[in-house]
Amino acid sequence: MTLAESSIIEPIRLDFSTIHLTDEQFYQLCIANPEQPLELTAKGVLIIMSPVGGESGEREINLGSQVYNWNSQTKLGKVFSSSTVFRLPLGGQRSPDVSWVELSRWNALTPSQQQKFPPIAPDFVIELRSRTDSLSDLQEKMLEYRANGVRLGLLINPQVQQVEIYRLNQEVEILRSPTEVNCDEVLPGFLLNLSTIWQ
Repeated sequence: MTLAESSIIEPIRLDFSTIHLTDEQFYQLCIANPEQPLELTAKGVLIIMSPVGGESGEREINLGSQVYNWNSQTKLGKVFSSSTVFRLPLGGQRSPDVSWVELSRWNALTPSQQQKFPPIAPDFVIELRSRTDSLSDLQEKMLEYRANGVRLGLLINPQVQQVEIYRLNQEVEILRSPTEVNCDEVLPGFLLNLSTIWQ
């Protein structure tokens, strides 16, 4: 039985720092366990991700579909689901709940790089906190994204109706109970609607 087939639990963190998994070894580990999402931090901590329940799954597709619909109209980049693992420049291998890469940066990758875990930091990411997610772990993840060059990151916390906004070389901005977040600085003309996320 995989963890996904059992009850929803908190993610499991295993210290692999002394083993030094290569990019290829981590890729093969993920391929061998397709039903169990995995991440690897830059510090070598292997994270066995927990599945999300219906509430978080519905919120996640809501957010992703908004970005996808905007991108379908503008055609400015590529949108990715939470199943996509990115090989970040500083060594982590992470899967944002929603992510977007500007088109010229994506096209600069080789076909092989696009097919496997793309060696690139997204320009925009969303992390949605579920009831089993540790807030401090997610905040650490957002800082890792920023350190790797992610231009705009949103940490959405439905439990307290709060959004933390991470930008390059800036302090974290906190919005409380916003009905929308303006993402125009990276996604031109895009407003993320959060009214249904808080319901």
